[in-house]
Amino acid sequence: MSTEQEKAKPRTKTVEREKPLAERSSEEELTLTEPPSQEALIAELQQELVAAEQKAQENWDKAVRTLAEMENLKKRTQKDVEDAHKYALNSFAKELLTVLDSLVLGLQAATGESEEVKKFREGSELTIKQFESVFSKFNVITLDPKGQPFNAEQHQAVLMQEVEGATPNTVVNVFQKGYMLNGRLLRPAMVVVAKGPEKPPIIDEKA
Repeated sequence: MSTEQEKAKPRTKTVEREKPLAERSSEEELTLTEPPSQEALIAELQQELVAAEQKAQENWDKAVRTLAEMENLKKRTQKDVEDAHKYALNSFAKELLTVLDSLVLGLQAATGESEEVKKFREGSELTIKQFESVFSKFNVITLDPKGQPFNAEQHQAVLMQEVEGATPNTVVNVFQKGYMLNGRLLRPAMVVVAKGPEKPPIIDEKA
């Protein structure tokens, strides 16, 4: 074909066909979406900030509660250890009290004046003093409340008795001494408590 024929041939304009929506690339879609406004970005950041502050507060509350629980656990553990040291002798001391009671009863029963009885009394008294000395070293305190007001937390009344000259509700006799270990009651004292005089019955003369 000659050059003149090529110039005479009509030219067709190529029109690019728009791609279907499904064939568009993600970049083309992004170019079609309008960017968010500055107000929207600020609002979104504020929401994220509020959520972050709330989460931080929740974590702080959890940390404070955990520290408080750990401190309470530490105090309870320390108290348990202290109690274990203080009252480790509790059962052992109670067993020794039965031996001491036997010595006291034996001493009270030895009423003769023979040399054998005197030696027995001296030996028993010495042994009892040794017991009391050992008890005092380990904070075992004797309760001998004769003449003191009756204390229901430390004394056990086995008898109420009217005693002339005695103040009502005071201990007038001690059957058995009591004992305490580091402020805790090992055994209450068995006591006789004075009571007031009984009032005579009121007689209704009009009856």
